[in-house]
Amino acid sequence: MHSDQQITHWTPICSLDEIVPNTGVCALVNGQQVAVFHVIDSTAGGQARVFAIGNYDPNSEAAVLSRGLVGSLGERIVVASPIYKQHFDLQTGECLEAPANSVNAWPARIEAGQVWVGA
Repeated sequence: MHSDQQITHWTPICSLDEIVPNTGVCALVNGQQVAVFHVIDSTAGGQARVFAIGNYDPNSEAAVLSRGLVGSLGERIVVASPIYKQHFDLQTGECLEAPANSVNAWPARIEAGQVWVGA
């Protein structure tokens, strides 16, 4: 996970309303497939949040995480891989069932209705 202070380049992805709430899309950022999620955070009064993790699922060896199901496990907001259903923490990229198979996470933000990913 990177902190916003260290980010030197933010990449515009799309407008927030182009991502259906509680789903993800795949974007190419610096040559890497990144799964970008638009989540309605019910614990924050229905506030829209965005997350960015690697799209490649090391468990199934397929680039599919952007198509996974978004939900929560306890306090964690996660995506379940559509292949073998492992859960990935959207803030950290950690694979909860197999931490050795975790993915990268990047900072993401909403600014003026646009989704940005920091690299």
